[in-house]
Amino acid sequence: MQNFTHPLENSKGDLQRLMDTVLDNRSRKQDYIADTNMTQVETVELDDGSRRTDMILEGDHGSPTARLAINGVAFDQMNKKAAIEVRTGRRLQQDYPLEFDAILNAIHGKENKSVTLRTFAKPRLPSWPPQSGPSTTGELRAVVSSRFKTFDNEDLLEGALVPLAESDAQWEVVHAQVTDRRMYARFKSRTIVGEAALGDVMAHGLGIENSEVGEGSVSLSDIIWTLACLNGQQRPNKFRAAHLTSSRSDSDTWALLTDETKDLDNAALKSKIRDIATAFSSSESFEATLEKMRNASTDLVQGEAAKAVGRLGIVLKLSKPETSSVLEGLFKTLGQPGYVNRPLSRAHMVNAVTRAAHDADPDDVTAWQLRGTEVLELPRGPWNLVAKAPDSIAA
Repeated sequence: MQNFTHPLENSKGDLQRLMDTVLDNRSRKQDYIADTNMTQVETVELDDGSRRTDMILEGDHGSPTARLAINGVAFDQMNKKAAIEVRTGRRLQQDYPLEFDAILNAIHGKENKSVTLRTFAKPRLPSWPPQSGPSTTGELRAVVSSRFKTFDNEDLLEGALVPLAESDAQWEVVHAQVTDRRMYARFKSRTIVGEAALGDVMAHGLGIENSEVGEGSVSLSDIIWTLACLNGQQRPNKFRAAHLTSSRSDSDTWALLTDETKDLDNAALKSKIRDIATAFSSSESFEATLEKMRNASTDLVQGEAAKAVGRLGIVLKLSKPETSSVLEGLFKTLGQPGYVNRPLSRAHMVNAVTRAAHDADPDDVTAWQLRGTEVLELPRGPWNLVAKAPDSIAA
């Protein structure tokens, strides 16, 4: 993977850090195709009183036995494959570790399945140590189908960064991060900008995402950014490519392919990503969203702001903490350029929702950005439940 950070980088060096992490991860990846009856799980107590579950993978054809510390993503996937509800699995791990191990090992032995174990070999960056407990040979980061089509983070970056670096949109990275579940990189255009309202300057954006561990598909999506606060609103214009083919016949075919053929298949996907990244650099969808935001600024909310946010939480099916995050986002929106001293409107509510993404877990940011678009495009009936005081709705 080449270094294209110069035209795309921001002042914080976010893209270079992302690429360094992706390259470091690539150097430590190791995948195993294994039958579950060749594995054992063992839960151990750590120095701090918490518990960690390891998977012991028996050596085969001269390879040594591996002891892999199971991270949170792989732990949940392992439980789901054994038809154990995730919260139940976590409770059993902490409160009944011997029984938990016995149940899983019995299921793995009697209901044998072929799985792909995606791992990191040691050493790893300091963010993941097993600080105590038995010595491990690496980290188990995913338990996925043996038919899982690997399209890794470096593949996505190699496909997307070249057209972005060469685009007249003059993209600049806003956020870039790798979590245990997914990789995210979100960009804004330096040239495709406009005002939704006086002082409310917005910019065209693009997001790319991938999961190496089966927690979502490869995706490219439209984003619109409010520049005063860098709130992002993700648009429904999106390309997705699943890692696991949708039909059983295709999946069986994938398992029969040689590594060379699989590389050619991934090369075709990278080529498609290059074309789509180029197409997403167009300003057409941005202009359409700007017009919707202008209209939203005249779609007014009646009554108290806090009560309107409460009603919005009900419409969006938010939890109480999530609704509180929206209310906090609204208070901050009221002080932004383009919103100060203006009547409360749908545009305020959109910005309040997308503002909540700033304080969200990285894996929840996309959901908040999509909710912003959901508010912008709420049909009149649900919107009236938010915008009108109860007595007005009754009337």
